[in-house]
Amino acid sequence: MTGYQELKTELLQINQAVASVLSRINSMPGTAQRTFDGWINICQSIDAQLSEEIARIAVIGAIKSGKSTLINSLFSGDYLKRGAGVVTAMVTKIRRGSRLKATLFFKSWDEVNADIERALVLLPSMKLKSQNEKFDLRRDSDRQELHTAIGSMERKKLISNDMRNLNSLYLSYYAKGYEQVKDFLASDALQYEYYDSDFSSHLDFSGNEVMALYLKDISLEIDSGEIDENVEIADCQGSDSPNPLHMAMIQDYLIVANLLIYVISSRTGIRQADINFLSMIKKMGLIDHMLFVVNIDFSEHSSIDELKQLIEKVKEDLSLIKSDPEVYAYSALLSLFRKQKEKLNARDRDRMMQWERESDIVLFSQTEELDFITKFRDVIIKERHALLLMNHLNRLKVIEAGLRQWILVKLEVLCKGVDEVSLLHKKIKAQQKKVDRLKSLVKSTLDGAIGEIKRIVRVDVDRFFDRRSGDVVPGLIEFVNNYSVSFHKYEEKLSASGFTDTLYLVFQEFTNAINTFMAEDVNPRIFKFIKAQEEKIKDYFDSVAGPYEAMAKDALSQYNTVMAELGIGPPITCHPQAIQMDFNVLKREKGLELPSASAIMNYSVAIKTEAMLRLGMYNIVRKIKQLIRKPAEKEMD
Repeated sequence: MTGYQELKTELLQINQAVASVLSRINSMPGTAQRTFDGWINICQSIDAQLSEEIARIAVIGAIKSGKSTLINSLFSGDYLKRGAGVVTAMVTKIRRGSRLKATLFFKSWDEVNADIERALVLLPSMKLKSQNEKFDLRRDSDRQELHTAIGSMERKKLISNDMRNLNSLYLSYYAKGYEQVKDFLASDALQYEYYDSDFSSHLDFSGNEVMALYLKDISLEIDSGEIDENVEIADCQGSDSPNPLHMAMIQDYLIVANLLIYVISSRTGIRQADINFLSMIKKMGLIDHMLFVVNIDFSEHSSIDELKQLIEKVKEDLSLIKSDPEVYAYSALLSLFRKQKEKLNARDRDRMMQWERESDIVLFSQTEELDFITKFRDVIIKERHALLLMNHLNRLKVIEAGLRQWILVKLEVLCKGVDEVSLLHKKIKAQQKKVDRLKSLVKSTLDGAIGEIKRIVRVDVDRFFDRRSGDVVPGLIEFVNNYSVSFHKYEEKLSASGFTDTLYLVFQEFTNAINTFMAEDVNPRIFKFIKAQEEKIKDYFDSVAGPYEAMAKDALSQYNTVMAELGIGPPITCHPQAIQMDFNVLKREKGLELPSASAIMNYSVAIKTEAMLRLGMYNIVRKIKQLIRKPAEKEMD
């Protein structure tokens, strides 16, 4: 992506030169104070936005599909952990840097303890603290009580519908990881950095679910590969991970990503888990911004024809979710091996040599990889960076045109007599008044438009979340109301262990079901709604500002005519409408971001109190019914 980088560097240099000229003119004797402050602020904004703007790429797919390997190949090195099973424990963000660097962002002790307290609700054999005495993992007594409570839980309490339940994960992982991370945490959130030879230390956290739970974020900088420094690639967890936290973490990144790359293993093809995950992405309104990569496993294919048949089958399956899916097929591992030939161990070198003997598949893989990289660059440069650069270039054009006119006017003044200067000043002032009236009219219109669009969006939000006719709340209420507990599963447990233990199991099954429903149905609908509202706001302001475009062009045309009559030219030809609204820039400048989708539901202790009260009432009613229905053996009975 050197082309974009060169353009960006050149634009930054032009911007800095313009800012320098404006500052020098501002400080010249005879120049009205703060004449060009507005333009200087624009130049500063351009510099900051070009430095901060990032194109985000999410690499997603099922466990062991080859996501980490694909990213490693893009960065030409083995930087992310590869291996069997659930290796990627959290979303790992990677960018190009000047040296190897891993930054780990840890939770604070307050955040850790809050997580644990939420997970303690309804846990048998765990005495909840009073309101004035919160749980604190740093206290020996609290930590020992937590270990005891976890140890008392049978294995079946840790599994719900073949998935590990959220609360059990929080408690067991926090308890296991305390000794390893206690020295990293503080009252406030901290971050640690590992450089160069210590870079691989991040794998102790990114590839370890226990340690990763203490992290809020992790980012890597890598000094190799051809990825531009303004591109961030995220290695996401497997979409079919048994950890229920992972789906929410993936959703958090998907909503800010500019492009999704879905990796499919040629060993498995499209599975039901892939269809479910892609359907969820479609609900979020993100399916159009996606490329697919079939990661070729050489050991699974006997011929190129058999491989192409599989690829066609993958395309056919994907077309059920996305029309005309863009599918590329190549071996990420072979690509990685080739990029680090000299660093391969004997086993990997032998594997590469064996694969390369299958010349037809290797040639196919190389061609497809080249096509994928070309498309990848086109999407990022043309569809994301091009908009960014064009907006800033057009802003600089506006400044350049205005500055040129200002200089020409000053030169004209120096060459004319007093009467001519007075006439020139009068005509320019007249044009300036027209422009000022237009600016005032546009500003008042936009001020009114802001209030109106706020009202429109507020109505849409209320309608969307309405509990009777909205898009999400009625479905959520219906899910809760229709949720049924398989009582026969718990009859034996109820008689053997009592109500409290059984209540915990029922509660875990219910929370797992509702959290899954939230992740797969509710969250995608909310994300899609938010994107639709952003588009509505943009379209609304475009429609409001549209009528003023002709007025602005007319005012500019009159101004150019007057300047031409005075012998001042060339005319200004910039077009303000060429500067497009970029919501990502606006949101970042205003500090707007969505709450985390991984924020778990805050179940309170009141649930346990109500359950116990209901149990007591049901027992009383049952006893009364038994007394009423029992046949009388004696008159006094």
